[in-house]
Amino acid sequence: MFSQELWLENEKKCTVVRKSKQGRKCQELLAVALGVIVHTFQGPHWCEYCANFMCGLIAQGVRCSDCGLNVHKQCSKHVPNDCQPDLKRNKKVYCCDLTTLVKAHDTQRAMVVDIFIREIEARGLKAEGLYRVSGFTEHIEDVKMAFDREISNADERLETVHEVLMLLPPAHYETLRYLMIQLKKVTMNEKDNYMNAENLEIMFGPTLMWSPEDSTLTTLHDMQYQKLIVQILIENEHVLF
Repeated sequence: MFSQELWLENEKKCTVVRKSKQGRKCQELLAVALGVIVHTFQGPHWCEYCANFMCGLIAQGVRCSDCGLNVHKQCSKHVPNDCQPDLKRNKKVYCCDLTTLVKAHDTQRAMVVDIFIREIEARGLKAEGLYRVSGFTEHIEDVKMAFDREISNADERLETVHEVLMLLPPAHYETLRYLMIQLKKVTMNEKDNYMNAENLEIMFGPTLMWSPEDSTLTTLHDMQYQKLIVQILIENEHVLF
């Protein structure tokens, strides 16, 4: 009898533990879905819900990836999930939550859908293989990056690039500056040499900004960003250096 009661008691404890673990897992999944991420704050921070200090050295609270709200983990359960996304934190059109995107731009649907449909109806309805024939991957990535660039603030982007350039060692900075001046001169003679900033970025991107990871997938993923940065450096050489 004693052993049976002990077994029942242990079974109840195990059930409680399993439920608590499942509950924590559900909360974690819900937090990720809502864009609430555990964050380590640098310096003193106070919860924006209860106004109390966030204690600890790491993972003191959570931050909303949409609006930037900082609260305790336990307070996040009481914060409404209908925040207004901040465009400074949501600079992408692709690879982001659809609800976040439309709320950030105050639209009923993703603006990219409206733009694409207008273009198709204006000049593509009679195109052979519409919606069936796949486009070139490089062209698709260029279009996606173009949308992301138009949403982000150009001045903020240049300021960020300039701040990074200031962190380079003097020899690296001077070499890069001298090269960008030369490449800018090349683009000024595009009518004769057919080399614009887009062509040059393909040539110099992988050389100047090679990935430290020896991975084909990483290299392919970084290529689009390498091209973008080199293009920015060439076109804005007079401002950045």
